[in-house]
Amino acid sequence: MKTLGLLRHAKSDMDDLALRDFDRGLNDRGRRGAAVMGGHIRANGVAWGLLLASPAERVRRTLEAARLAAPVEWNERIYLADSDALIEILRRVDGDPAAVLVAGHNPGLQELVFALVAPEHENDLFGAVAEKFPTATFAVLELEIDRWGDCAPGCGRLVHLARPRDLDPELGPEAVR
Repeated sequence: MKTLGLLRHAKSDMDDLALRDFDRGLNDRGRRGAAVMGGHIRANGVAWGLLLASPAERVRRTLEAARLAAPVEWNERIYLADSDALIEILRRVDGDPAAVLVAGHNPGLQELVFALVAPEHENDLFGAVAEKFPTATFAVLELEIDRWGDCAPGCGRLVHLARPRDLDPELGPEAVR
């Protein structure tokens, strides 16, 4: 059994339209959301053996605000990767850690949940992901594999899902900003 965590970057700063998508940081709400989610992830109790992350600025700033204690491997392929690319990246994880956290972008992370969870394992959490995978969302999947090289569609169960608004209503879409 392997544990896979997914963390979508927090809310992007859209103030400077001259910046490339890759270079956008976080807005104030994003920094708050990343800090709240970081606390939640740290409290979740999983010892992340590896954090695979997109090098995009908003992911870097999300991880900085989240203050996660895991060795980070920056991987340019994660930036805007689809589920097939993410599965291939997971298959190449070295050292076979028990738990890997991927920090990246949508739609790839949401598609990865769809790919890894077989229809017979869909649950209410899966339904929430199907509805939306908002910024700074954290998901945990248990994968029925012995090594990362065996990662394949249908090998997982979604066992945890937390969105910023679940932890702080001020970070929800209905909150007054």
